[in-house]
Amino acid sequence: MNRFEFNRAWSDLHGGVEIQGAVSLWLRISFVIARVLSFLRITPNFVTTLGLVSAIAIYFTSYTSQLLFLVIFSLICDGVDGSLAIYRNRASRGGELYDALADRISEAFWLMGATFVGVPVRWAIAIWILASTQEYARARLASLGYTEIGVVTPAERPVRAIFVVIVTLAYWLGYDFATQIAIAFTALQAISVLIVMRMARSILR
Repeated sequence: MNRFEFNRAWSDLHGGVEIQGAVSLWLRISFVIARVLSFLRITPNFVTTLGLVSAIAIYFTSYTSQLLFLVIFSLICDGVDGSLAIYRNRASRGGELYDALADRISEAFWLMGATFVGVPVRWAIAIWILASTQEYARARLASLGYTEIGVVTPAERPVRAIFVVIVTLAYWLGYDFATQIAIAFTALQAISVLIVMRMARSILR
């Protein structure tokens, strides 16, 4: 599979979303990683499991440097597993379900890690609820037989990980504005939910 075929397959699986900007850059990187992992005969489900285990390990971490590494590594695994499945033509409903469940569990542990560095628990819970609502709406639409919503919101999964990275770095550098960042991100996540719901409503009409 060449990169053009890879990009087209990725776009089709994501509701025909246009590949540009940061998405295009990430797909270039993940395509290379997927080629290497495919050569090593590593399966997509193994990568998904590795990312999930990395996220769960956040519960046991005591250092901000470990938190940063685990969140970033978990996010990379999450991005690569789907790319590897596309590259090896092994995308399946079972794999998609496992990946979706792993994503929600991983995000819960990411946000738990955020509470370790100053984010109030109530805001972490609010972000997780909103993020889960956004992803459930997409999954429910797909279960009804509609193509996945092809829209990129301001608070997609990678942005949620970046939020945790930012508050962790701020804590590491001695800045105390985790609450303000959490409130702002909660608002951003709420806007993303509204975007998805509006798109879903237009599709269901």
